[in-house]
Amino acid sequence: MTLTQNAPAPLTPADPTADQAVLIVHGRDRTGLVAAISAVLGKHEANIVSLDQHSDNPHGGAFFQRTVFSKAGLEAALPQIEHDLRVQLSEGFDLEYNLRALSVPKRVAIFASKADHCLLDLLWRHRRGELPINVAMVISNHADTAAEVRSFGIPFFHVPSSGPDKSAAEAQHLTLLAGNVDFIVLARYMQILSGEFIERVGVPIINIHHSFLPAFIGAGPYAKAKQRGVKLVGATAHYVTEDLDEGPIIEQDVVRVNHAHTVTELQRRGADVERAVLSRAVLWHAEDRVIRHGNHTIVFQ
Repeated sequence: MTLTQNAPAPLTPADPTADQAVLIVHGRDRTGLVAAISAVLGKHEANIVSLDQHSDNPHGGAFFQRTVFSKAGLEAALPQIEHDLRVQLSEGFDLEYNLRALSVPKRVAIFASKADHCLLDLLWRHRRGELPINVAMVISNHADTAAEVRSFGIPFFHVPSSGPDKSAAEAQHLTLLAGNVDFIVLARYMQILSGEFIERVGVPIINIHHSFLPAFIGAGPYAKAKQRGVKLVGATAHYVTEDLDEGPIIEQDVVRVNHAHTVTELQRRGADVERAVLSRAVLWHAEDRVIRHGNHTIVFQ
């Protein structure tokens, strides 16, 4: 009888982002930008993993670039790389830039109301490791989802908000959020944020809504859509501005429907699209794939 040794367990692959950083650059297009950026990274013996760029007009238009690079001992090297980029890009080319280590996930607060499909989908994807984020908290104006959120190990805060005056609720929101988050996601949060809150919170806010706006505004949009015999239902994820539902769009999608679908079926299909669109928008923002430019976005997928 021949005994064979068990094969050694496969090595667990190291975190691919451990020594990687992402560099976002945007400003006026001109000759030599890509070479200048590459020269700084080359000086530090950094290896470019991926590079995406876009110019809306090569003759003095707007330039956008996303670069992911790898550098051994990144944490120690990052301050000097940042200094050299500032000298080269800010002073030499008048470009704006942002440099961030990919191993440090962005912190997010999720706002929700009674509808839980987008909220729980984000928490599920986060638990599975599909979203490189740190969910700092969930804030809701209803307590319905408290137990489910806490089952994910996420802090849940119930902040009631009703009536035209939202100042007390928003003051509590600001206290909870201060210094704790890098962006906010409105996962079907059915409250309007004031311009003062948006300004004071100081971080990007992503919202999701059905794509019937503004054709079917107000309560019961799917019932109104059914009455009109729509053939498509969809969803839009966008950044929040003071102009309600008019901020820069990050992602959109649709699914076909027909006359046989009930209002309930339209709602179900719409919820499916909302989950998918919002999760992609959150992923792309978390990976610094979205650059805001005026009231639209450049998205490097």
